[in-house]
Amino acid sequence: MNKSWFLAVVCTVGFSLFSYGQTFRLQGVVRDSSTQKTIENVVVEAIANGSASNSTFNAVSNTKGEYSLSLPSGNYQVSLMVLGYNTISFNIQVDGDTNKDFNLSQQQIPLGEIVVSSFRVNRRLKQIPTPLVVVESQDYQQQSSLTLSNVLATEPGIAMGSDGVWATNINIRGLSENRLVTLIDGDRVETATDLTASLSMVDVNDIDRVEIVKGAQSSLYGTGAMGGIVNIITKDGHFASSPYISGNITSGYASANKLYSEHADVSTGSNDWYVRLSGTYNNADDIRTPEGILPNSQFKTNNITAKVGVKPTKNQLLKIQFQRNWSTDVGIPGGSAFPGPATATYSDIGRELLNLSYEIKNITEKLTSLKLNYFTQYILRDVEMNPNTVTTATLPNGNTQRVTPTLITPTGKHLTHGIQLQSTWKLTNTNTLIAGTDMWGRWLTTSREKYITVDVLNPSGDILATNYLVRGETPIPNSNFKSAGIFVQDEAHLLNNKLTLLAGGRMDGIWVKNDQGYDVDYIITNDVINNSPATQRITFEKGSENSLSWSANAGAIYKLSEDVDLTANVARSFRSPSLEERFKYIDLGNLVRLGDPSLKPEKGYSADLGLKIWKPKFNLQLGTFANWISDMIVETSGEFIYTLTAGTTDTLPALINANVSKALLYGFDFGFQYNFYSNFVLFGTGSFVRGKDTEEDTNLPQIPPLNGRLGLRYTFPKIGSAEITVIGATKQDKIAEGEVETGGYTRLDLAISSTKINIGTTKLQLFGGIDNVTDRKYTNHLATNRGDISVEPGINIYLRANLSF
Repeated sequence: MNKSWFLAVVCTVGFSLFSYGQTFRLQGVVRDSSTQKTIENVVVEAIANGSASNSTFNAVSNTKGEYSLSLPSGNYQVSLMVLGYNTISFNIQVDGDTNKDFNLSQQQIPLGEIVVSSFRVNRRLKQIPTPLVVVESQDYQQQSSLTLSNVLATEPGIAMGSDGVWATNINIRGLSENRLVTLIDGDRVETATDLTASLSMVDVNDIDRVEIVKGAQSSLYGTGAMGGIVNIITKDGHFASSPYISGNITSGYASANKLYSEHADVSTGSNDWYVRLSGTYNNADDIRTPEGILPNSQFKTNNITAKVGVKPTKNQLLKIQFQRNWSTDVGIPGGSAFPGPATATYSDIGRELLNLSYEIKNITEKLTSLKLNYFTQYILRDVEMNPNTVTTATLPNGNTQRVTPTLITPTGKHLTHGIQLQSTWKLTNTNTLIAGTDMWGRWLTTSREKYITVDVLNPSGDILATNYLVRGETPIPNSNFKSAGIFVQDEAHLLNNKLTLLAGGRMDGIWVKNDQGYDVDYIITNDVINNSPATQRITFEKGSENSLSWSANAGAIYKLSEDVDLTANVARSFRSPSLEERFKYIDLGNLVRLGDPSLKPEKGYSADLGLKIWKPKFNLQLGTFANWISDMIVETSGEFIYTLTAGTTDTLPALINANVSKALLYGFDFGFQYNFYSNFVLFGTGSFVRGKDTEEDTNLPQIPPLNGRLGLRYTFPKIGSAEITVIGATKQDKIAEGEVETGGYTRLDLAISSTKINIGTTKLQLFGGIDNVTDRKYTNHLATNRGDISVEPGINIYLRANLSF
C-alpha cells in the first residue's frame, strides 16, 4: 500500500514537471488580405500575459509566409508586424499545438508602428517625444541609392553635402557631421571630417534601417551629439522554431555613372542559433552631369559582413559580427582639403568592425536586461594627390629654379575601441529606467610624403641639374582621445498613458594625449636621407589635456487624442574638440593654420516643439527648433611661435582655432502623407534653418537653403506602385565669408516598383526609375561650398532586381 502511494506521488510529480517544461507549437501562414499572396519577413511576437518577467518569443515568416513558435502553456499577446502592412495584436491561450493563419491589410501610409532602438530601449516611433525619422530598407530599394546620403536627404530637416559621388555626408538642421554622432549598430564611427567619409563606408544593401535623431542627445551618447544622431542598423539573422535557410540576390545598374552593383546574402538558423553572411561589389565610372563628365568621380567598393547569434540559455543572447567595407580608386573631385588644380583619389579607404555583445534578459522582476557590448573599429584612409602645380624662381646667377611637386601621399589610421554596460529596469508597469556606463578611445596615426622634382635651368631653358626630393611629414602628431561616462534615462507614463515623460543625464571625462609634433620628419635628397633637417620646426610639444562635461535632456509627449500628439524637448549637450582641431598644422608659406591642444568643449542648448498626427489616412510630423552654441570653435588671427630643433625661436602669422564664438540656429521642418483617394497618396516635406554667429553678427557656413519635395504615389493592386516627385530649393544668399551664393532649382524624379512575383520557391521583385528626368542643371549649396563641385548629376536611369528564397 505504501509502495503504491509512493509510486502515485512520483508519477504525479513527474507528470507535473513534464507538463511545466513542455512546449507547444503555434504555427500558420501569413497572407495579404487582398491578394492572398503569402508575406515573408513578418515578425510574429508573443508576450506571456501575467508573467512576472513578461517572457517574449519571436519568429519571422519565411518566403512561403510560414511562421512557427514554440511556447510553454499559457496566455499570450501575439503581434504581427511587417513593413507596408497594418500591425495586428490579439490574445490567445496555448494549451496544445495550434494552427492559426493570418491576413494582413496593406498600409498606404506609415502609422508610426515601426520599432526603433536609438534610445537604448525598443519603442515604437509614435511613442518617442524626440524628433526622429526612420529610413527603411525598402526606401533604398525603391530609390536610385547612389549613396546612403541620397536617401537620407529625402527626410525633412536633413540635407546632403558631398566631396564627390562616393564621399557624401548629411547636415541635420544646419549642423554638419563634426557636430553629429554616427553609429553603426550602436558603435561609434570616429574619423576625420575635413573629407567626408563616415557615411560612405556602409553598404546600402546591408542596411535594415537608419534612425536619425534630430536634436541634441549627448546624454545618451556623449560628446558630439549636439545636432543629432545617425544610427545605421544593419540586417541581422533571426532565430526560428525549426531550421531554415533563406537569402537574397540583388543586381542593380545606374546610368549616370554606369554603376554596376551585385549583392548576395544568406541566412540560416534554428531555435538557439543563427548565421548571416552577405557580400556586395560596386563599380562606377565618372558621373555624367548636364555640363558633361565630372572627372575623377569613379569608385570601386566591396563589402562583406558575417553575423552569428547564439542563445546559451533561453534568456541569454550572444551576438558576434564582423564588417569589412573597402573601396579603391575613389575619385575626390571636390573638397576644401585639396583646393585649386590638384586631383586626389583614395587609393585605399576602408573600415573593419568587430563587435561582440552579451545580453541577459528577465534577470529579476525589476531588472529586465543587462547588456555588455564591446567593439573595435579600424579605418584606413590612403590618399594620392597630384598637385598639378609648378613654381619658378630666378636665382642670383640668372638661372631659374623650377619646383614641381609630383605626388603627395597622406595616410590616416583611425583605431577605435569601445565598451558599454547597460541595465534596463522596469520599476513599475509605467516606469522604465536605463542606467549604464561606456568608455571608448580613438588612436590616430598619420603620415605624409611629398615627392618633389627641382630643376635648375639656364636662361635658354636647358636643364642644368635635377634634384629629387622626398619630404616626410606627420600632419597630426600621434595622439589619442579617450572618453568615459555614466548615463541614466527614465521613462514614465502618466495620466492613464496620455502623458509620457523622458529624462536623462550623463557625466563624461575626456582625456587627450599627444606626442611631440614636427612640421617635417625627414628629407631625402637624391636617395640620401636627412633625419634632422635644419628647418625642422616643433609644432606641438608632447602633452596631455583633460576635461569634465555633462549633458542632460528632457522630453514629453502628450496625447491630445488617440492619434494626435504634442511633443516638447529641451537638452544640454557638449562636443569635445577633435584631435584634428587640437593638432591641426597647415603651412601655407607665409601663414599657418593651427590647432590648439587646450581647446575647451563646445556647449549646446536646444529646444523644440512638435505635432504628430497618425491617422489611417493622414500623417504629419511638424517640428520647430532652436539651438544655441557657446564656446564655438572658429579660426582667429594670431601668431605661431615656433622653435627649430636647432634651438632658434621665431614667429609666423597664423589662423588659430579658439573658443571665441557663439551661434544660434533656428527653423522648422515637416513631413506628411495623405491617402486622399483609393490607392493615391500625396506626400511632401519642407525644411528651413537660419544660422548666425551671434558674436560676430555674421552668417554661419554650411547652412542649407529652404528646401522640400512634393510627390504623388499610386499603388496598383497585385502589380506594384509608381510615384512622381518634385524636389526643390530656394537660392541661398545668407552665406558666410568665403562661400558663394547658389541659385534655386526644381528637379523631377520618377520611381516604380513591382509586387513580389512568385517563381517556384523564390520571389522576384523589380525596381526602377529616373532621377532628374529633365536633365536639369543645378547646384547643391552644401557640396558647392565644401569644394569645387558646382553641378550635380544629370539624368540617371536605374534598374534593380531582387530575388529572394
